[in-house]
Amino acid sequence: MVRLTRAQAQERNRAKVLAAAKEEFAERGYRDAKIDAIADRAELTRGAVYSNFPGKRALYFAVLADLAERAPVRPPEEPPLTVREALGEVARAWVTRLPLVSDGEREPSRLGMHLIPEILADEASRKPYAQLMRLNAILLGLAMERLRPPREPDGRLVRLAEAALTVLQGASQLSAAAPGFVEPFNVIRVCEQLADLDLGDRWFAAPMVPEVVAPGTPWTPPSGTLDAVTGEPARPERDGVVAVLGLHRLSAAEEAVRAAAPGAEVTAVIVTGAPQELMPLARLVVAEVSTCLRQAFPRAAWPRLRVIHDDAGAMAAAAGVASPDDRTEVALRVRAGRVELRAEGFGACHTAAAHPLT
Repeated sequence: MVRLTRAQAQERNRAKVLAAAKEEFAERGYRDAKIDAIADRAELTRGAVYSNFPGKRALYFAVLADLAERAPVRPPEEPPLTVREALGEVARAWVTRLPLVSDGEREPSRLGMHLIPEILADEASRKPYAQLMRLNAILLGLAMERLRPPREPDGRLVRLAEAALTVLQGASQLSAAAPGFVEPFNVIRVCEQLADLDLGDRWFAAPMVPEVVAPGTPWTPPSGTLDAVTGEPARPERDGVVAVLGLHRLSAAEEAVRAAAPGAEVTAVIVTGAPQELMPLARLVVAEVSTCLRQAFPRAAWPRLRVIHDDAGAMAAAAGVASPDDRTEVALRVRAGRVELRAEGFGACHTAAAHPLT
């Protein structure tokens, strides 16, 4: 019999807890689910559950994140060529996940119905959730801009993406609260019609002067990281901008994208001071939109923004951030395996992408 390493045993136990929690939440509902029952289902102790997850809410987020990241992606036979078509496909991918009116309260399709109440119940999760939604709007907006570049040099489609996500999130909440009220085909048509809106969206970077150094040190990020947007290797070692962002600073990723040279790689590394509690929420929210993007947009239109979930802080450590928290904003400009510029503080993303070297 092969003995498992400590890391392998921990990963096996974590997988068993997740599978047991999914069954418990599906059968009893989130409110009535019990940690002791989850431990029994997993054939583990209560302590083993808590060694992997700080509480039932974190475990709930992790179950939903696991389901969202494993959701099948079925690209259309004919990839959309217009923003209208792409928004229709995004909406179609979204509404297919909504529960049907015939689904009972304990059906797996209704597992996510307590997500928003849980976020509302805890102030510590509301701001991260708002920033995660902004990141999703940035990803969707950037993808739409690849299909329809704005006429103005400072134009953008992020507000249009925000409007579409507002419709889709509203549809999700009403499907849970008022079964049968939401007509999926109407949601799709509304999102398609949004493509014709002119919201006067313009990009403006607030002037900020962060701390800037040009260290010239080697850049050796950990290998094997995945891009949460594409599901493919992120390859943060390539030339470009790497931004380490806490959950309160995620919208700053757009500053790096807008300021970077055309075609430059931009990687956002998500960190938090509460990884066990909030990183599953981050994985869930980003996966909700990234799976739709992969299903709705041709590959050539995928946004040029990589997203890495830095659960263990390994990427942050490589960037010189020993203790990341939710307000972290550190950005590197990388070239030929070296850090040619490092900026820290508000405005770091824009500075690292645009600052001229002297």
